[in-house]
Amino acid sequence: MIQWWYGHNIVGFLLTAGFIGMMYYFLPKQAERPVWSYRMSVLHFWALIFIYIWAGPHHLHYTALPEWTQTLGMVFSIMLWMPSWGGMINGIMTVSGAWHKLRTDPILRFLLVAVAFYGMSTFEGPLLALKPVNALSHFTDWTIGHVHSGALGWVGFMAFGSLYHMVPRLVGKPLYSLKLVEWHFWLASIGLILYITAMWVSGVSQGLMWKAYDEFGFLKYTFGESVAAMHPYYVVRLAGGLFYLAGGVLFAWNLAMTAWGRPSKSGAAPQPSLNANQEGQA
Repeated sequence: MIQWWYGHNIVGFLLTAGFIGMMYYFLPKQAERPVWSYRMSVLHFWALIFIYIWAGPHHLHYTALPEWTQTLGMVFSIMLWMPSWGGMINGIMTVSGAWHKLRTDPILRFLLVAVAFYGMSTFEGPLLALKPVNALSHFTDWTIGHVHSGALGWVGFMAFGSLYHMVPRLVGKPLYSLKLVEWHFWLASIGLILYITAMWVSGVSQGLMWKAYDEFGFLKYTFGESVAAMHPYYVVRLAGGLFYLAGGVLFAWNLAMTAWGRPSKSGAAPQPSLNANQEGQA
């Protein structure tokens, strides 16, 4: 209980709170639109801070943990839908009026898709915290798919978009190549979809195989058979991970060339502009 009380909060606040702050800063900057609702952002913060710390016991369903504690973790996990989806809606609506930029701005696309993955993973988390669902999903690859949709989709895409926005302004140079950002976006998106879909299907298959009984009441499959059955899904997972990694290599190359190289002859992003206040300071 102590481990999951702190373990869940460490993961949750490390991969959630800071990146929500990045969303509220970099998404409006890149979209050149104000935050849709500052009041909702304040409610988002305080509701998240209060509710999230009680969600840890949802990792300990069907254990020796007292039943009331398991139920408390489940109830607070379900309550997390409200602030999480409020924040997601706030982020998406911030882009309202700038949807046309998504056609030509892959950096904005990174940031917006990150918000979409935030909404998806924060819907899936409370779903997995429900005891009937958890009875199937616990210890399976479904949980791995859920974690990586948040870590690679929400956190990864938000970090990529934020750094693409920030680094050219830090070094005072235009981004080396916008075409590489486009390639990175599609490689990462395809890789992530392959990765998490394989883990979802693998996880549900594992749960069903572990719970299958024959006519005599014995387990129908051995654990080794369930592992062997997952092989094709793990091949797809590997392919998805390699796609995502390839995008990360392009990302690192693009930023390195932005900082130390010369602009690409084709596909270079425009020079980052300064607002009036920054110009005055300069």
